[in-house]
Amino acid sequence: MRDIIRVLALATAATVSGSALGQPTHPQDKPTIVLVHGAFAESSSWSDVIGELRRDGYTAIAAANPLRSVSGDAAAVSSLIRSISGPIVLVGHSYGGPVITEAANGNANVKALVYVAAFAPDTGESSLTLSGKFPGSTLASAISAIALPDEGQDLYIQQDKFRAQFAADVSEDQAKLMAATQRPIRQAALAEPSGAASWKKLPSYMVYGSQDRNIPPAVMNLMAARAHAVKTVVIEGASHAVMVSHPTEVASLIEEAAAAE
Repeated sequence: MRDIIRVLALATAATVSGSALGQPTHPQDKPTIVLVHGAFAESSSWSDVIGELRRDGYTAIAAANPLRSVSGDAAAVSSLIRSISGPIVLVGHSYGGPVITEAANGNANVKALVYVAAFAPDTGESSLTLSGKFPGSTLASAISAIALPDEGQDLYIQQDKFRAQFAADVSEDQAKLMAATQRPIRQAALAEPSGAASWKKLPSYMVYGSQDRNIPPAVMNLMAARAHAVKTVVIEGASHAVMVSHPTEVASLIEEAAAAE
């Protein structure tokens, strides 16, 4: 019992005296990269991007996105942000875009936003309203809903449709693994209106694939234009899982955002 109490005490002390996941409290030469996954994915979807970033000397953290509500998910990411000393570049994929847009508000150490095949909502917009602005998304026909005890619904992509819908340019074996490990999103989160649009104050960068079947490329082009994105990269033939199929290009854009003055 004494050993358990001692471990808990040490953990508490580490939380107070240090920053997230053992990050040092002194300012870093390079920004910390915080990566936020979206719906139907999970933190390991950033693994290859993190490998690229680490090789170039960056500290990267893949945040666990609860996928329950934009406001609640953003609060969780914001807590992580506040535990990190020094500048941060926030990166969001898909539904992770609304989450980083909200999480950046009130956190002065966030220096840039990078949207990876992601929604960049204006105030009052939701993922659902944005995805319907232009034709091209086939997500609705690939979804299965599971009832929750509180009368809400969790949404999954059907496993036999996952690769074609989400990761068409990823190997079959990897796509099957991604389908099996996908995390569901609460349906209400996709319909939740966004708060203040932090991309109006922060430099934004965007990268997406020309063959995205979740978010129509025309929608992402619109969002990049109205955000006056510093740089927009369109990867020909890439799917919605662009961070998995093209980690080098995604990491390169993140590093460009991190290095900008």
